[in-house]
Amino acid sequence: MKYNIRGENLEVTEAIKDYVEKKVGKLERYFDEPVTSEVHVNLSVYNDEQEIEVTIPMKDLLLRAEERHTDLYAAIDLVVDKLERQIRKHKTKVNRKFRQEGAPKYVFAELEKEAQEYQNGASDDEDIEIVKQKRFDLKPMDSEEAVLQMDMLGHNFYVYTNAETNETNVVYRRRDGKYGLIEPS
Repeated sequence: MKYNIRGENLEVTEAIKDYVEKKVGKLERYFDEPVTSEVHVNLSVYNDEQEIEVTIPMKDLLLRAEERHTDLYAAIDLVVDKLERQIRKHKTKVNRKFRQEGAPKYVFAELEKEAQEYQNGASDDEDIEIVKQKRFDLKPMDSEEAVLQMDMLGHNFYVYTNAETNETNVVYRRRDGKYGLIEPS
């Protein structure tokens, strides 16, 4: 990483510069390849508070965090913690998206798991057990309102009565994030 460290109302000493480079440099462990972008660090003093802003522009991600504290070194530690959380959150999203797109490693693992479950289910002659039962009135609505209700409840599907046809329909969230509709024929 290349560092661009500036100070407003503050002289950036060698000790401060070394501390910033040491702490922010620890973020490199989260990446497979060395980070080649420039790290912009802005240190400033307002009254009794020290403020630090760190911006790291990258190819697919812009990391940015700022923090205020009475102690500059504590502010540096806090801003690095924020950046770590951003990186972990981004990596989690990327990994989840990669798995959903069907990486071969996960596809084969899922197929093997399904085959194992099928074999276990075929050998066991257990009855299907319903562990919970719900009853509710189906409110007449259109499919858009049903999707909004489903999202509001945080469910993956929603059963409703179609206001136009007066038939029972189901809207559901697909794995690709889009919605599906099931209607009787």
